[in-house]
Amino acid sequence: MKSPRHVAIIMDGNGRWAKRRLLPRVAGHQQGLESVRATITACLKKNIPYLTLFTFSSENWRRSKTEIDFLFGIFLRSLRSEMHKLHEHGIQLKIVGNLQGFSVDLMAAIQEAEALTQENTKLRLNIAFNYGGRWDILEAVRSVGQQIAAGELLVNEITETLFQDRLSLSGCPDPDFLIRTSGEYRISNFLLWQFAYTELYFTETYWPDFREAAFEEALLAYSKRQRRFGSSEDAAVIEPSPFSFESPEQVIHA
Repeated sequence: MKSPRHVAIIMDGNGRWAKRRLLPRVAGHQQGLESVRATITACLKKNIPYLTLFTFSSENWRRSKTEIDFLFGIFLRSLRSEMHKLHEHGIQLKIVGNLQGFSVDLMAAIQEAEALTQENTKLRLNIAFNYGGRWDILEAVRSVGQQIAAGELLVNEITETLFQDRLSLSGCPDPDFLIRTSGEYRISNFLLWQFAYTELYFTETYWPDFREAAFEEALLAYSKRQRRFGSSEDAAVIEPSPFSFESPEQVIHA
């Protein structure tokens, strides 16, 4: 079965999952961690080299302080508790987003986790936290503009490749496949530049219920699609992976 090289996921529906069970919203976020682990395990099993998870958007600041504090707390605890498991399984962790204003403890945990896992090649796991697609593009524009102002770059030297190298997912291929859970049909300011040719998949399943079987169903749908990138059906573009992979003997368990 044809598998994507890079899967991006909008992990939606935690709050509604909890509400249906008469639980506080934070219970949905806690249960959603199990789906994160299951998805990482599935990617390792299938040798999918890139996974990007949308965990906290720049728009999520509109939520209650209680929920925001919980999300930041669970993010910090997860970094501390999971980084060594990720490293043991050959996973490289990268946090992408606007990290300005994060606490000293959180920044220290991010730096430690990224440094520990930076040489790993079985899976590149991008966690988009305090991320927005428009913010990402504006940051790249500012970076290019500063070089032009400093006389280090000419306007006619700007290429797609140069611009993309300034984005948060520099070093990764664009996502082949976006999965959004919970029945919402939009991309919500996620990876706006990178989704130019991404296949989109929407499921009614809430994120806390999105486990290996649901991921398999999504991958099956992807395998049936033709990705032509503007060319004819007989000339589909196939991009080689920069990494070589071995099937992992172990997978991550909760």
